[in-house]
Amino acid sequence: MSQHFVLKSEYQPAGDQPKAIEQLVDSLSAGNKAQTLLGVTGSGKTFTVANVIERLQRPTLVIAHNKTLAAQLCNEFREFFPENAVEYFVSYYDYYQPEAYLPRTDTYIEKEAEINQEIDRLRHAATQAILTRRDTIIVASVSCIYALGSPEEYKKTILHLEPGRSARSEVLHTLIDMQFERTTADVERGKFRARGDVIEVMPKNEEVVYRISFYDDLIDKIEKLEHVSRKFIETMKEFWLFPATHFVSPPAERARVIKAIDAELTERLASLEKDGHVLEAERLKRRTRYDMEMIRNIGYCSGIENYSRYFDGRVPGTPPYTLIDYFPKDFLMVMDESHVTATQVGGMYEGDKSRKQTLIDHGFRLPSAADNRPLQFHEFEERINQVIFTSATPGKYEAKVSAAVVEQIIRPTGLVDPEVIVRPVTAKVERAEGAEKAEMLERSGADLARHSDTSDGVIQQTGKSQVEDLIEEITIRAEKGERTLVTTLTKKMAEDLTEFLKERNIKVQYLHSDILTLTRVQILSELRKGMHDVLVGVNLLREGLDLPEVTLVAILDADKEGFLRSETSLIQTIGRAARNVKGQVILYADQMTGSLKRALHETNRRRAIQVAYNEKHGITPKTVASRVKDIREIFGVEVDPRAKDVLRLELVAEPHEIAEVIDEKERLMKQAARKLDFETAAILRDELVILKEELEKTKKK
Repeated sequence: MSQHFVLKSEYQPAGDQPKAIEQLVDSLSAGNKAQTLLGVTGSGKTFTVANVIERLQRPTLVIAHNKTLAAQLCNEFREFFPENAVEYFVSYYDYYQPEAYLPRTDTYIEKEAEINQEIDRLRHAATQAILTRRDTIIVASVSCIYALGSPEEYKKTILHLEPGRSARSEVLHTLIDMQFERTTADVERGKFRARGDVIEVMPKNEEVVYRISFYDDLIDKIEKLEHVSRKFIETMKEFWLFPATHFVSPPAERARVIKAIDAELTERLASLEKDGHVLEAERLKRRTRYDMEMIRNIGYCSGIENYSRYFDGRVPGTPPYTLIDYFPKDFLMVMDESHVTATQVGGMYEGDKSRKQTLIDHGFRLPSAADNRPLQFHEFEERINQVIFTSATPGKYEAKVSAAVVEQIIRPTGLVDPEVIVRPVTAKVERAEGAEKAEMLERSGADLARHSDTSDGVIQQTGKSQVEDLIEEITIRAEKGERTLVTTLTKKMAEDLTEFLKERNIKVQYLHSDILTLTRVQILSELRKGMHDVLVGVNLLREGLDLPEVTLVAILDADKEGFLRSETSLIQTIGRAARNVKGQVILYADQMTGSLKRALHETNRRRAIQVAYNEKHGITPKTVASRVKDIREIFGVEVDPRAKDVLRLELVAEPHEIAEVIDEKERLMKQAARKLDFETAAILRDELVILKEELEKTKKK
C-alpha cells in the first residue's frame, strides 16, 4: 500500500500549467494560507491541482458545491492517483426532510430521510482512509462542514483482531458497543451474525464478509470472503474494524451523557413552566426521556446528533466536530468553483439556526440541539491550514484573502475565448401593419426599457429587436448543422420564447431547474445529435456535458444588472461557446452596464493572451472532438443497440427468470454506484421497480 502520492497521466503539463504549478507550490511552501488559481474553462485546473498535490505530498480535502460535480472530480482524481486513496464524501440522504415546526399552523414535521447505503459506505471509507494513511484525497460537498462526531472517540472504538487474542464474548460485546447490529439472516453492511464458534461481520466501508473462527475461546483464524458467493479471498493476519456509525457512545460515557441531558432537561422544564408554557414542557419531557432511555439501553436513538454536544464533551456554543477535524494539521484544502462554494459554505449556518430555534422554543428539542449545526464561516476559516481556490471567475472574498492569484489562461488545445458582439434589445418598428406582432417582439425581454446611450459605438445597431435578430442567427447556424444556447432572465420568458420559436418551426428545447439530472443529460445529448438546434434556459451554468457543436451563445437582456447578469455570470456563460473555433457570443443590451464592460474587458484580455500564445507556438485551434454517446455510454456503460427492447422481453419471462434478472440488475446497480455512476444506478433502480411489480403480478396468476 503506497503512502506517497504518485500521479499517473499520459499528459505532461502544458500551456500555463507548468508556471501555475510552480507558483502555487512556491506560495504554499512559503506558508501562505490562501492562494487562488484563476483558470479558464478547459485549461486543465484539475490536472494542475493534481500536480501540486503530488509535489507537496499532503492529505487533501477538495470541496465542490454539489454532489454531481464532486463525483466528477472524484473520478478525475482517481484516474490521476490510481494507487492512492481517493474518496467521496457527500450527504448520504437520497431524500431528506429536516425536523421542523410551523407555529402559525401548529404543524410539526418529523425528520424523514432515506439513506443511500452506498454513499454511507463511501463516507465511512473516507473517514477510515484519512485516519489510516496520508496519501488520501477526499472530494466532498458542503456536507463536510456539518457535525460528524468526535474523531477521537471514533478512533478509540476501533477493534483490532488477530489470531490468538480476544475471547468470543469480548468480541460480541465490542461489536454491540460499536453499533453493529446482530442478525440471524444474511450479513449486510453494519451487521454481524454469530453461530457457535464463528462470527461473521461486514464492515460499513466494504462489501466483503470477515469470518472470525474461535478455538478454545480465542481467535483461531480470520478469513475474508466475497459477501454473496462466500468465495474465499484470503486469510488475514490481523483485522482492524471501525465503528458502524460516526456518533459513537462507549458504555462508560453513556452515564455521563444521560446525567448531563437530564440536568439540562430539568432546567429547561422549570423555565418553560415558569413562563406558562405547559404544553411545550410536557412535549419536551416526553420526547427527551424517551431518547434518554434509548441511549441508556442501546447507546443510540433517532436524532442522536442533537445530543452531540454531550457526547463530544463540548461546552455550549462551541462548534461541532466535522470531517475537517479528521484531517491532520498540515492538510491542504482545495475549494473548487470557489465563487459559488465559498458563498454556499457561508450560508449554511443561518438557515439551520432559524429552523432549530423554532424547535427549541416550542418544546421539540433542548437548547443544546442548537450546537448540532454546520460551522459558521469564521469557524470554517479557522480550520483551514492552507487552501487553493479554483475558479474561472474568483469572487471578492478570494481576492481579499489570497496571498497569490495564479493565472491559467492558456488552453493547451489552442482554443480561444469566443468573439463577443453587443446588439440592442429593442428597435424602432413600423406599427402600421402587424402592430401586435411587432409589440410582442419588442417586449421579448422582461420589463424592457428603451435606452439611447449608445454613443460609445460598442453596440451594433441592427434595426431589429433581440428576438428578430436571434431568429436570423439561429437559422444561419441550423443550416450549417451548428447549435445555439439562449439564456433568458426568467422562467416565464424562457417558456414563452420556446413556444414562440416552435411556432416558427425551429427545433428548440427548454431546459429548466425542475428537470432531473438524468433527463437534463438526455436533452443535452439530443442537442448534440441534432434533434434540437436550440436550447433555451434561465441559467445554463450548471455542470453538464461539453457541447462542442454550440457555435452561438445568446444572452438576452444582458443589461439588466443582477445575479444572472453579473460580471461573474456573464463570463461563465460566455465560456459556454469556448469549445468551438467558430464560437461567438451575442449580448443583447441597450446600454453598457458596469458588469458588461468588465466581462467584455476580461474576455478580450484572455482572448488576446491565447491568440499570442498560439501565434508564438504555431498552434492552430481546433474544435474539441467528442463523440456523441448514448446516455449510458457517457457514464461508462456499454449499450447494446437492442437495449430498448430488453426490458420488454424481461417482463414477459417466467417468474423464475424474472427473479434471476432482478438479481443481476441489483448486482449491476451496486457496481455502478461503486463507480460513482449514480445516473446509471438510477436507471437500473427504476427498471428493478418495474420488474419486481411484474414478478408480484406473475406470482398471483
